[in-house]
This record gives sequence, structure tokens and C-alpha cells, in this order.
Amino acid sequence: MGSWSIWHWLVVLVIIMLVFGTKKLGNVGKDLGSAIRGFKDGMKEGSSSEPPPAQVDQQHLGRTIEGEVKDKVQQ
Repeated sequence: MGSWSIWHWLVVLVIIMLVFGTKKLGNVGKDLGSAIRGFKDGMKEGSSSEPPPAQVDQQHLGRTIEGEVKDKVQQ
């Protein structure tokens, strides 16, 4: 009894169509599609204007720098 059958979903869909109407649901779909399209276009523009990442110096790759941490003494 935990999962919904196809008939439950059809009843919910009919109720939503009665409440909102098919014209309003169509407008919501168009608005959502244009928003997604605008987001994708914005992502394409943002990635093309960025400079390429700096090249990693292959000579120093994989080396560990060891050091010692000293506390500052306040007097």
C-alpha cells in the first residue's frame, strides 16, 4: 500500500488540470523551458570568457616541502 499506482497519478493529474487549467500549465511549461535554456546559455558564456588555468610546473610536481613551525612569543 506504500507505492502509488498509475491510477493514483492519473487522478492527481486530473485534479491539477481542473484547478489550474491547461492554458496556465502550458504557460508554466514554456516559462520553465525558457529559464532552463537561459541558464544553459549563461553557463556557456561564462565558461568561454574565463582564461585557461595556469600550467603546473612539472619539475616541482610531487615534491614535499618540510618545515618547522615556531610559536611567536609575546613580550
